[in-house]
Amino acid sequence: MNKQKPNAAHSKSLWITETAILIALLVGLQFATKSLGQYVTGSCVNAVLAIAALVAGLSSGLTVAILSPFFAFLLGIGPQLLPIVPAISVGNAIFVLVLYLVTGQGGISIARGIGAWLSAALAKSAVLYLLVVQVLCRILTLKDVQIALFTSMFSVNQLITALIGGGVALLLTPILRKALHR
Repeated sequence: MNKQKPNAAHSKSLWITETAILIALLVGLQFATKSLGQYVTGSCVNAVLAIAALVAGLSSGLTVAILSPFFAFLLGIGPQLLPIVPAISVGNAIFVLVLYLVTGQGGISIARGIGAWLSAALAKSAVLYLLVVQVLCRILTLKDVQIALFTSMFSVNQLITALIGGGVALLLTPILRKALHR
């Protein structure tokens, strides 16, 4: 069988389709798991972000990472404080970027995958803690209960959900890449 190299229009259509499906999956999972709490929802989000980067590529992963918090906000799924949404986008983008850059192109070795997974989870949780807890909670006019909630949501909980979601994604990525012939 003679495999033809995909043309630019086909590649762009595939990228748009995969990215749109990943955004829809992420927002749908957030909606479906919202009542199950941050550990379930956040872990699902991080798994989809990692799969987007490791299977669909960096540009798809970054697009999903940046846009999905805005869709979640508009649908009433994520935190309903608009200034926090861009911070979540930045944290997601850092997670995707570190994961992608440390794993490198092609197949993912176990050691490199573990290093990428740990580095990405630490980077995301640190960035979100700094942006939300140390900056936004200090400059926004918030009630004490809101500050306590955001401090809880954007500290150790982010590390835990990034570790869970990233770990799930590392297990699923080889299966998905094989199924998609990548």
